[in-house]
Amino acid sequence: MTIRALESRDVQAILAIQAACPEIAQWAAWDYDRVARGEMAGWVAEEEAELAGFLVARRLSSELEILNFAVESEWRRCGIGAKLLEEALRWAQTFQATQAILEVRASNLSALRFYASHKFEVVGRRPRYYTAPVEDALLLTATL
Repeated sequence: MTIRALESRDVQAILAIQAACPEIAQWAAWDYDRVARGEMAGWVAEEEAELAGFLVARRLSSELEILNFAVESEWRRCGIGAKLLEEALRWAQTFQATQAILEVRASNLSALRFYASHKFEVVGRRPRYYTAPVEDALLLTATL
């Protein structure tokens, strides 16, 4: 498996992964192009010459905010998500981030288990944050 910076050539494969993951934020190609241009940080995981997952984050003062993150269903539970998260956390060390933050759909139990296994804790709730379907977001943080 290779973890590398997200590039413009990855956008269509990322959109395909995103389409198969309705529980994550549904971004437009333009949003991922912004990541490729360096407006946000982003990484992809390649496995067997195909894109297996991606993670997009940004720096907020002394925090790392994870904005969007998914792994292709056939590659889940193979360590790809953990490797992408590790790469984002390494990047956070470069600006001495003290905390990682994110939000996740309240019904996304597999994501909640994944984040809990990486020391994230639920610290709040945003009612009706998500649309299609309408659902609360849980706020999670991890001390770095």
